[in-house]
Amino acid sequence: MVRVLVVQNSSGSGVRRFGPWWADDGLELEVRAGADGLPEKLAGYDGLVMLGGGFLPSDDARAPWLPRERALATEALASGIPTLGICLGGQLLAEVAGGEVRGRHGRPERGSTAISLTDASAGDALLEGVAGNIRMIENHQDSITALPADAVLLASSADHPNQAFRLGAAAWGLQFHPEVAAADLARWTPEDFVAEEGVDLPEVRAAADEAEPLAASVARTIARNFARVVTRP
Repeated sequence: MVRVLVVQNSSGSGVRRFGPWWADDGLELEVRAGADGLPEKLAGYDGLVMLGGGFLPSDDARAPWLPRERALATEALASGIPTLGICLGGQLLAEVAGGEVRGRHGRPERGSTAISLTDASAGDALLEGVAGNIRMIENHQDSITALPADAVLLASSADHPNQAFRLGAAAWGLQFHPEVAAADLARWTPEDFVAEEGVDLPEVRAAADEAEPLAASVARTIARNFARVVTRP
């Protein structure tokens, strides 16, 4: 089996549907909660996945494992270890490579969100087989406001242009959540959001349910493509 380190930044996050998919694709996941400690190096791992969390990538006071996580992301970039950052993980990847992340910037994105792929996505290893406009789950109010100088923009939304990007040949950051299924939104409560946002949860859930067939297909393609990158000779 091929070993992948998964950094779980929040107790409410997880690999969700990516777990069984990646097992089928030949990946052995070692999920480590940041609060429980992270390895110092990536020796022995063939890939790195960094999940979401409700804080900024430099919020060390709230999440004291972040310096170690940033070091692991930097190591992965330097050594070419396949890396996937989702939401906070994508923001962290952008920041360590010289990009900019700002808290509470722009309109929050909650639930199924329309995302447009750029022309550069056509030849991208992670998004191969994904085309046109897609709808994926989001849940964030912080934003990547500037990509690293050498990043390739792969997808944008109306309110947050930096939805997906690639660094080098094998590192990707996503603002959206392909691992989250529409059914996972059933656990969302009004307390999960800033009250003044006026989130209509029944409407959010209904929109996600409607988009789920295509969203699930896109998510499976992304999961399979990442596994192929990790397992290729």
